[in-house]
Amino acid sequence: MPYLVRENLFIGNIGDAAEILQNGSVSITHILSVLSSASISFFSEWRTGLTIPTKEINNLHVGAAADDGARTALLPEKLLYSLEYAGNDLKLVRMAVPLKDTENEDLLDYLEDCVDFIDRSRKEGSVLVHCFAGVSRSAAVITAYLMRTEHLSQEDALQSLRKSCEFVCPNDGFLEQLKMFEEMGFKVDYSSPIYKRFRLKILGMTSSACHPYCCGSLCASRIDSSKLGADPGMPVQISSDVEEATKVENKRRLTYRCKKCRRVVALQENVVEHTPGEGETSFEWHKRRSGNPFDKSNEYECSSIFIEPLRWMKAVEEGALEGKLSCVHCDARLGYFNWTGIQCSCGSWITPAFQLHKGRVDISPV
Repeated sequence: MPYLVRENLFIGNIGDAAEILQNGSVSITHILSVLSSASISFFSEWRTGLTIPTKEINNLHVGAAADDGARTALLPEKLLYSLEYAGNDLKLVRMAVPLKDTENEDLLDYLEDCVDFIDRSRKEGSVLVHCFAGVSRSAAVITAYLMRTEHLSQEDALQSLRKSCEFVCPNDGFLEQLKMFEEMGFKVDYSSPIYKRFRLKILGMTSSACHPYCCGSLCASRIDSSKLGADPGMPVQISSDVEEATKVENKRRLTYRCKKCRRVVALQENVVEHTPGEGETSFEWHKRRSGNPFDKSNEYECSSIFIEPLRWMKAVEEGALEGKLSCVHCDARLGYFNWTGIQCSCGSWITPAFQLHKGRVDISPV
Protein backbone atom coordinates (compact mmCIF):
# COMPACT_ATOMS: atom_id res chain seq x y z
CA MET A 1 0.00 0.00 0.00
CA PRO A 2 1.30 3.50 -0.82
CA TYR A 3 2.05 5.81 2.12
CA LEU A 4 0.25 9.15 2.40
CA VAL A 5 2.83 11.95 2.68
CA ARG A 6 0.60 14.99 2.28
CA GLU A 7 -2.94 15.50 1.08
CA ASN A 8 -3.16 14.03 -2.45
CA LEU A 9 0.50 12.94 -2.35
CA PHE A 10 1.59 9.31 -1.92
CA ILE A 11 4.93 7.46 -2.01
CA GLY A 12 5.23 3.82 -2.99
CA ASN A 13 7.08 1.11 -4.90
CA ILE A 14 6.71 -0.52 -8.29
CA GLY A 15 4.22 -3.03 -6.91
CA ASP A 16 1.91 -0.23 -5.81
CA ALA A 17 2.08 1.33 -9.26
CA ALA A 18 1.46 -2.02 -10.98
CA GLU A 19 -1.63 -2.57 -8.85
CA ILE A 20 -3.05 0.80 -9.91
CA LEU A 21 -2.19 0.18 -13.57
CA GLN A 22 -3.92 -3.17 -13.46
CA ASN A 23 -7.00 -2.39 -11.40
CA GLY A 24 -7.26 1.39 -11.29
CA SER A 25 -7.67 3.53 -8.18
CA VAL A 26 -10.37 5.93 -7.06
CA SER A 27 -7.88 7.92 -4.99
CA ILE A 28 -4.85 8.18 -7.33
CA THR A 29 -5.16 9.92 -10.71
CA HIS A 30 -1.49 10.59 -11.53
CA ILE A 31 1.68 8.49 -11.32
CA LEU A 32 5.27 9.71 -11.40
CA SER A 33 7.58 6.75 -12.10
CA VAL A 34 11.28 7.22 -11.30
CA LEU A 35 12.84 4.05 -12.71
CA SER A 36 15.65 2.73 -14.85
CA SER A 37 15.17 2.96 -18.60
CA ALA A 38 14.56 -0.80 -18.81
CA SER A 39 11.76 -0.66 -16.24
CA ILE A 40 10.19 2.35 -17.97
CA SER A 41 10.20 0.48 -21.29
CA PHE A 42 8.45 -2.46 -19.65
CA PHE A 43 5.80 -0.21 -18.13
CA SER A 44 5.26 1.61 -21.45
CA GLU A 45 4.75 -1.64 -23.34
CA TRP A 46 2.58 -3.16 -20.62
CA ARG A 47 0.04 -0.32 -20.53
CA THR A 48 -0.09 1.35 -23.93
CA GLY A 49 -1.30 4.93 -23.87
CA LEU A 50 -0.78 8.23 -25.63
CA THR A 51 2.97 8.82 -25.36
CA ILE A 52 4.08 12.42 -25.85
CA PRO A 53 7.67 13.41 -26.82
CA THR A 54 9.73 15.36 -24.32
CA LYS A 55 9.59 18.59 -26.33
CA GLU A 56 5.80 18.64 -25.90
CA ILE A 57 5.76 17.96 -22.14
CA ASN A 58 6.24 21.55 -21.01
CA ASN A 59 3.36 22.79 -23.16
CA LEU A 60 0.98 20.11 -21.94
CA HIS A 61 1.65 19.81 -18.26
CA VAL A 62 4.83 21.04 -16.61
CA GLY A 63 4.71 24.62 -17.86
CA ALA A 64 8.41 25.50 -17.98
CA ALA A 65 9.45 28.93 -19.24
CA ALA A 66 9.58 28.99 -23.01
CA ASP A 67 12.84 30.93 -23.10
CA ASP A 68 14.69 28.52 -20.82
CA GLY A 69 16.96 27.23 -23.56
CA ALA A 70 19.59 25.85 -21.19
CA ARG A 71 17.10 23.64 -19.45
CA THR A 72 15.50 22.38 -22.66
CA ALA A 73 18.90 21.39 -24.03
CA LEU A 74 19.71 19.40 -20.90
CA LEU A 75 16.46 17.43 -20.64
CA PRO A 76 16.99 13.82 -21.77
CA GLU A 77 14.70 12.75 -24.60
CA LYS A 78 13.65 9.56 -22.77
CA LEU A 79 11.36 11.37 -20.34
CA LEU A 80 7.80 10.18 -21.06
CA TYR A 81 4.38 11.65 -20.45
CA SER A 82 1.20 9.70 -21.10
CA LEU A 83 -2.55 9.78 -20.75
CA GLU A 84 -4.29 6.41 -20.56
CA TYR A 85 -7.07 4.45 -18.96
CA ALA A 86 -6.51 1.89 -16.22
CA GLY A 87 -9.06 -0.55 -14.80
CA ASN A 88 -12.75 0.40 -15.06
CA ASP A 89 -11.89 3.14 -17.58
CA LEU A 90 -10.45 5.48 -14.95
CA LYS A 91 -8.22 8.14 -16.49
CA LEU A 92 -4.60 7.94 -15.39
CA VAL A 93 -1.89 10.52 -16.12
CA ARG A 94 1.68 9.27 -15.96
CA MET A 95 5.16 10.73 -16.26
CA ALA A 96 8.28 8.56 -16.30
CA VAL A 97 11.81 9.69 -15.42
CA PRO A 98 14.75 7.43 -16.43
CA LEU A 99 17.02 7.35 -13.40
CA LYS A 100 19.13 4.63 -11.81
CA ASP A 101 19.58 4.40 -8.06
CA THR A 102 23.32 5.14 -8.12
CA GLU A 103 25.25 7.99 -6.53
CA ASN A 104 26.55 9.39 -9.84
CA GLU A 105 23.11 9.68 -11.47
CA ASP A 106 21.96 13.14 -12.55
CA LEU A 107 18.85 13.76 -10.42
CA LEU A 108 19.22 17.54 -10.36
CA ASP A 109 18.26 18.12 -14.01
CA TYR A 110 14.94 16.30 -13.48
CA LEU A 111 13.90 17.97 -10.22
CA GLU A 112 12.15 21.00 -11.72
CA ASP A 113 9.93 18.82 -13.93
CA CYS A 114 9.20 16.33 -11.16
CA VAL A 115 8.26 19.03 -8.65
CA ASP A 116 6.07 20.82 -11.21
CA PHE A 117 4.35 17.55 -12.12
CA ILE A 118 3.60 16.75 -8.47
CA ASP A 119 2.28 20.25 -7.82
CA ARG A 120 -0.01 20.21 -10.85
CA SER A 121 -1.15 16.63 -10.16
CA ARG A 122 -2.21 17.47 -6.59
CA LYS A 123 -4.37 20.29 -7.93
CA GLU A 124 -6.00 18.03 -10.52
CA GLY A 125 -6.35 14.94 -8.31
CA SER A 126 -3.79 12.93 -6.38
CA VAL A 127 -0.36 11.58 -7.29
CA LEU A 128 1.71 8.49 -6.50
CA VAL A 129 5.48 8.99 -6.70
CA HIS A 130 7.26 5.66 -6.90
CA CYS A 131 10.56 4.02 -7.80
CA PHE A 132 11.41 0.30 -7.65
CA ALA A 133 11.54 -0.13 -3.87
CA GLY A 134 10.08 3.21 -2.75
CA VAL A 135 13.21 3.97 -0.74
CA SER A 136 15.70 6.18 -2.61
CA ARG A 137 14.66 7.76 -5.92
CA SER A 138 11.03 8.50 -5.08
CA ALA A 139 12.08 9.72 -1.63
CA ALA A 140 14.61 12.12 -3.17
CA VAL A 141 11.98 13.61 -5.51
CA ILE A 142 9.40 14.06 -2.74
CA THR A 143 12.04 15.54 -0.45
CA ALA A 144 12.77 18.17 -3.13
CA TYR A 145 9.05 18.87 -3.44
CA LEU A 146 8.70 19.41 0.33
CA MET A 147 11.81 21.59 0.35
CA ARG A 148 10.37 23.94 -2.28
CA THR A 149 6.72 24.05 -1.25
CA GLU A 150 7.29 24.19 2.52
CA HIS A 151 10.67 26.02 2.49
CA LEU A 152 12.40 23.27 4.43
CA SER A 153 16.07 22.42 4.53
CA GLN A 154 17.16 19.11 3.04
CA GLU A 155 17.49 17.58 6.51
CA ASP A 156 14.11 18.88 7.75
CA ALA A 157 12.27 17.81 4.58
CA LEU A 158 13.68 14.28 4.77
CA GLN A 159 12.87 14.06 8.47
CA SER A 160 9.31 15.18 7.72
CA LEU A 161 8.98 12.53 4.99
CA ARG A 162 10.18 9.85 7.40
CA LYS A 163 7.25 10.61 9.68
CA SER A 164 5.03 9.23 6.92
CA CYS A 165 7.40 6.52 5.66
CA GLU A 166 10.17 5.77 8.13
CA PHE A 167 12.37 3.57 5.91
CA VAL A 168 13.02 6.07 3.07
CA CYS A 169 16.72 6.68 2.44
CA PRO A 170 17.97 8.53 -0.69
CA ASN A 171 21.50 7.53 -1.67
CA ASP A 172 24.41 9.85 -0.81
CA GLY A 173 24.68 11.24 -4.34
CA PHE A 174 21.02 12.28 -4.31
CA LEU A 175 21.41 13.84 -0.86
CA GLU A 176 24.35 15.89 -2.14
CA GLN A 177 22.29 17.12 -5.09
CA LEU A 178 19.35 17.98 -2.82
CA LYS A 179 21.77 20.07 -0.76
CA MET A 180 22.73 21.92 -3.95
CA PHE A 181 19.02 22.40 -4.65
CA GLU A 182 18.68 24.02 -1.23
CA GLU A 183 21.76 26.24 -1.71
CA MET A 184 20.36 27.49 -5.04
CA GLY A 185 17.14 28.62 -3.34
CA PHE A 186 14.98 25.53 -4.00
CA LYS A 187 15.40 25.77 -7.76
CA VAL A 188 17.88 24.61 -10.38
CA ASP A 189 19.74 27.81 -11.22
CA TYR A 190 21.70 27.10 -14.41
CA SER A 191 23.79 30.26 -13.98
CA SER A 192 24.86 29.35 -10.45
CA PRO A 193 28.50 28.33 -9.80
CA ILE A 194 27.03 25.43 -7.78
CA TYR A 195 25.20 24.10 -10.83
CA LYS A 196 28.14 24.72 -13.17
CA ARG A 197 30.48 22.69 -10.94
CA PHE A 198 27.87 19.93 -10.82
CA ARG A 199 27.52 19.85 -14.61
CA LEU A 200 31.29 19.70 -15.02
CA LYS A 201 31.43 16.80 -12.59
CA ILE A 202 28.71 14.89 -14.47
CA LEU A 203 30.26 15.66 -17.87
CA GLY A 204 33.68 14.65 -16.55
CA MET A 205 32.40 11.28 -15.37
CA THR A 206 30.72 10.73 -18.72
CA SER A 207 33.78 11.65 -20.79
CA SER A 208 36.19 9.47 -18.81
CA ALA A 209 34.00 6.38 -18.50
CA CYS A 210 35.87 3.25 -19.53
CA HIS A 211 34.36 0.27 -21.26
CA PRO A 212 34.11 -2.98 -19.23
CA TYR A 213 37.22 -4.55 -20.79
CA CYS A 214 39.41 -1.48 -20.63
CA CYS A 215 42.99 -1.87 -19.44
CA GLY A 216 42.31 0.59 -16.63
CA SER A 217 43.59 3.80 -18.22
CA LEU A 218 41.30 6.74 -18.85
CA CYS A 219 39.30 6.51 -22.06
CA ALA A 220 37.10 9.06 -23.74
CA SER A 221 34.59 9.21 -26.55
CA ARG A 222 33.16 12.01 -28.65
CA ILE A 223 30.92 14.33 -26.61
CA ASP A 224 27.47 15.33 -27.77
CA SER A 225 27.85 19.03 -28.63
CA SER A 226 24.44 19.76 -27.05
CA LYS A 227 26.04 19.03 -23.68
CA LEU A 228 28.60 21.80 -24.22
CA GLY A 229 27.90 25.45 -23.57
CA ALA A 230 26.91 27.71 -26.46
CA ASP A 231 29.70 29.41 -28.40
CA PRO A 232 29.58 33.09 -27.26
CA GLY A 233 31.43 34.12 -30.42
CA MET A 234 28.56 33.06 -32.68
CA PRO A 235 25.71 35.49 -33.49
CA VAL A 236 22.47 34.82 -31.64
CA GLN A 237 18.99 35.59 -32.98
CA ILE A 238 16.95 37.63 -30.47
CA SER A 239 13.52 39.17 -30.74
CA SER A 240 13.19 42.97 -31.00
CA ASP A 241 11.24 43.31 -27.75
CA VAL A 242 14.15 41.93 -25.69
CA GLU A 243 16.98 43.51 -27.68
CA GLU A 244 17.22 46.64 -25.52
CA ALA A 245 17.07 44.64 -22.28
CA THR A 246 19.84 42.40 -23.63
CA LYS A 247 22.05 45.39 -24.39
CA VAL A 248 21.61 46.73 -20.85
CA GLU A 249 22.39 43.33 -19.37
CA ASN A 250 25.46 42.93 -21.60
CA LYS A 251 27.01 46.10 -20.17
CA ARG A 252 27.09 44.46 -16.76
CA ARG A 253 29.04 41.37 -17.75
CA LEU A 254 32.61 40.84 -18.81
CA THR A 255 33.68 39.47 -22.15
CA TYR A 256 36.83 37.45 -22.82
CA ARG A 257 38.34 37.89 -26.30
CA CYS A 258 41.29 36.32 -28.03
CA LYS A 259 44.10 38.87 -27.73
CA LYS A 260 45.32 38.17 -31.25
CA CYS A 261 42.10 38.34 -33.34
CA ARG A 262 39.57 39.74 -30.83
CA ARG A 263 37.09 36.89 -31.25
CA VAL A 264 34.83 36.38 -28.22
CA VAL A 265 35.78 33.11 -26.51
CA ALA A 266 33.87 33.38 -23.23
CA LEU A 267 31.44 35.52 -21.25
CA GLN A 268 31.31 36.09 -17.52
CA GLU A 269 28.43 33.62 -17.27
CA ASN A 270 30.73 30.89 -18.61
CA VAL A 271 33.27 31.35 -15.81
CA VAL A 272 33.42 28.69 -13.13
CA GLU A 273 34.45 30.40 -9.90
CA HIS A 274 36.80 28.77 -7.41
CA THR A 275 38.11 29.64 -3.96
CA PRO A 276 41.71 30.95 -4.16
CA GLY A 277 44.48 29.40 -2.15
CA GLU A 278 42.98 25.98 -1.49
CA GLY A 279 44.04 22.60 -2.76
CA GLU A 280 47.50 21.34 -3.68
CA THR A 281 49.40 24.32 -2.19
CA SER A 282 49.04 22.64 1.19
CA PHE A 283 51.62 20.07 0.03
CA GLU A 284 54.01 22.36 -1.84
CA TRP A 285 57.47 23.43 -0.76
CA HIS A 286 57.57 27.21 -0.32
CA LYS A 287 60.93 28.84 -1.00
CA ARG A 288 61.99 31.87 0.99
CA ARG A 289 60.90 35.16 -0.55
CA SER A 290 62.59 38.50 -0.39
CA GLY A 291 60.81 41.58 0.89
CA ASN A 292 58.15 41.72 3.54
CA PRO A 293 57.32 38.12 4.55
CA PHE A 294 53.98 39.27 5.96
CA ASP A 295 52.77 40.81 2.69
CA LYS A 296 50.45 38.22 1.20
CA SER A 297 48.60 40.53 -1.18
CA ASN A 298 49.77 38.68 -4.30
CA GLU A 299 50.09 35.20 -2.84
CA TYR A 300 46.79 33.91 -4.18
CA GLU A 301 46.50 35.89 -7.40
CA CYS A 302 45.11 33.78 -10.26
CA SER A 303 46.90 33.98 -13.59
CA SER A 304 44.08 32.08 -15.32
CA ILE A 305 40.32 31.85 -15.45
CA PHE A 306 38.43 28.58 -15.63
CA ILE A 307 35.33 28.23 -17.78
CA GLU A 308 32.77 25.59 -18.68
CA PRO A 309 33.42 23.57 -21.87
CA LEU A 310 32.06 25.45 -24.89
CA ARG A 311 31.20 24.38 -28.43
CA TRP A 312 34.20 26.10 -30.01
CA MET A 313 36.50 23.68 -28.16
CA LYS A 314 36.83 21.09 -30.95
CA ALA A 315 39.40 18.94 -29.15
CA VAL A 316 37.05 18.63 -26.18
CA GLU A 317 34.09 17.69 -28.38
CA GLU A 318 36.18 15.07 -30.17
CA GLY A 319 36.83 13.32 -26.87
CA ALA A 320 40.41 14.26 -25.99
CA LEU A 321 41.16 13.98 -22.29
CA GLU A 322 43.63 16.86 -22.29
CA GLY A 323 45.21 19.31 -24.68
CA LYS A 324 45.54 22.89 -25.86
CA LEU A 325 42.67 25.33 -26.11
CA SER A 326 43.21 27.32 -29.30
CA CYS A 327 41.17 30.14 -30.80
CA VAL A 328 38.80 28.69 -33.38
CA HIS A 329 39.36 31.75 -35.62
CA CYS A 330 43.12 32.39 -35.60
CA ASP A 331 44.42 29.23 -33.87
CA ALA A 332 46.25 31.26 -31.22
CA ARG A 333 46.85 29.29 -28.06
CA LEU A 334 44.55 30.46 -25.27
CA GLY A 335 45.05 27.87 -22.56
CA TYR A 336 44.78 24.23 -21.71
CA PHE A 337 42.18 21.66 -20.67
CA ASN A 338 42.39 18.47 -18.67
CA TRP A 339 39.50 16.31 -17.48
CA THR A 340 41.56 15.07 -14.52
CA GLY A 341 42.27 18.62 -13.34
CA ILE A 342 44.72 21.52 -13.39
CA GLN A 343 46.19 23.46 -10.49
CA CYS A 344 45.58 27.18 -10.63
CA SER A 345 48.45 29.55 -9.79
CA CYS A 346 46.58 30.44 -6.59
CA GLY A 347 46.84 26.85 -5.42
CA SER A 348 43.31 25.56 -6.01
CA TRP A 349 42.93 22.29 -7.87
CA ILE A 350 40.18 22.52 -10.51
CA THR A 351 38.63 19.28 -11.80
CA PRO A 352 37.81 19.06 -14.65
CA ALA A 353 39.61 22.16 -15.89
CA PHE A 354 39.16 24.37 -18.97
CA GLN A 355 41.73 27.08 -18.46
CA LEU A 356 42.24 30.40 -20.25
CA HIS A 357 45.47 32.26 -19.51
CA LYS A 358 44.75 35.90 -18.68
CA GLY A 359 47.77 36.92 -20.72
CA ARG A 360 46.20 35.40 -23.84
CA VAL A 361 42.79 37.11 -23.61
CA ASP A 362 41.48 40.66 -23.32
CA ILE A 363 38.92 41.17 -20.59
CA SER A 364 36.39 43.97 -21.01
CA PRO A 365 32.65 44.78 -20.89
CA VAL A 366 30.65 43.55 -23.88
